Amino acid sequence: MGRTAMKATVIAACFIGMTSLATLAASAFEGVWKVKSTAGQPFEITLSSDGTAKASLRSDMVGTWKEEGQTAVISWKTGWTTKIIKEGNEYKKITYRKGQPESGTPASTSEAEKVR
Repeated sequence: MGRTAMKATVIAACFIGMTSLATLAASAFEGVWKVKSTAGQPFEITLSSDGTAKASLRSDMVGTWKEEGQTAVISWKTGWTTKIIKEGNEYKKITYRKGQPESGTPASTSEAEKVR
């Protein structure tokens, strides 16, 4: 095998390895979640791999999310914060109003179910 061919093989192997690691690093929170609003209305939250979040409840419910341990923390452009928390084999959604301290009582809580 020539030197150029060997370099190409090594580069390809490294690329495949990095791609595989990136795939393994995907968050379990990515996907579509079925939850309930503060009024008890069902809706869906989509957490994308690029860190964006959107909800089917209202068109202005867009924002960003990040994983913090066993929790997906969603920061909505409306100023509200939603957390999807893994507790054992179950998930729950906790929501805080704009300006509300996260150490206080949440605005709402509901079960959270990953549907896709």
